[in-house]
Amino acid sequence: MTLATAQALAVAGAASFVLAGALGLVAVPLLRRLRVGQRVRDDGPKTHLKKMGTPTMGGLFFVVPGLLLSLAWSPLDPGVRAAVLFALVFSFVGFLDDYTKVVRRRPLGLRARYKLAVQVPAAFVLAWYAVERLGYSASVSIPFGGPAIALGPLYPVFVVLMAVFMGNAVNITDGADGLLAGSMVPSLAAYMLVSLAAGQGGLATLCVSLGGACLGFLLYNRYPARVIMGDTGSLGLGGAITAVAVLTKTELLVAVIGLTYVIEALSVILQVISFQSTGRRIFRMSPIHHHFELLGWPETRVVTMFWFGALLAGVLGLLGLAGMGG
Repeated sequence: MTLATAQALAVAGAASFVLAGALGLVAVPLLRRLRVGQRVRDDGPKTHLKKMGTPTMGGLFFVVPGLLLSLAWSPLDPGVRAAVLFALVFSFVGFLDDYTKVVRRRPLGLRARYKLAVQVPAAFVLAWYAVERLGYSASVSIPFGGPAIALGPLYPVFVVLMAVFMGNAVNITDGADGLLAGSMVPSLAAYMLVSLAAGQGGLATLCVSLGGACLGFLLYNRYPARVIMGDTGSLGLGGAITAVAVLTKTELLVAVIGLTYVIEALSVILQVISFQSTGRRIFRMSPIHHHFELLGWPETRVVTMFWFGALLAGVLGLLGLAGMGG
């Protein structure tokens, strides 16, 4: 990384941090006046009941501006344009979900089939664009020096499964004050370095821009949170990191860098399978961060542990980058 590149990335990150922080001064009071408050599960940690009514849809003032700012830095980069558009589509699905929950007063939000009706075609288009327009191979590489596996016509199917899983895994992680926003910072930092290694300076700027936006959002989302990002933010972040993984040809590496989100999603899947097959729960509550809270851990301790876990996963992912082909 040259000094000029480092300076440009620093400016992009700082600009997003300032923008998100400044927008929050206006957006948080506005969301409160609009009464778009978070709903809290009665069967969840009792300490979360006080979060009832906390303004949500915070992704509108940090994810969306962060994405648009990254596009302003690299307006002609086809990879950046594809990643930003894909992330905005996911964020839009999240917005519709949030709107359904808090405005239409439907606790379960948007039906899964309606979400998939948008996410699946978007992922197919992303895969098609990467192969047909950008000339990428229809293959995936195994981290830690593994070989590239040619998928051929199955590659779009793989991208769809990956996008739906990772997008929703990131979404599931947003369940405690500052947990997801803080965890995404090391994940995005790792993908900034992955992007630079792939010669994708525009995608590196996108990662830095979103990372700075997450830090700006944490000014309002850290414990005790004054605003929650909602699905608008979490699905947008999940879409962004998925798109960067596809466009840097590190589709499997995202499961390592995003190991925190994978574990959260798997805890839900295992809990459902166990309860439906045996009537017993593996965890006191899923996703797994709630399990630790129900064990008596303070929310801030759980969040700090997950932040540290995300940092370790990011480092592990960078080690896994070595020797990847594709």
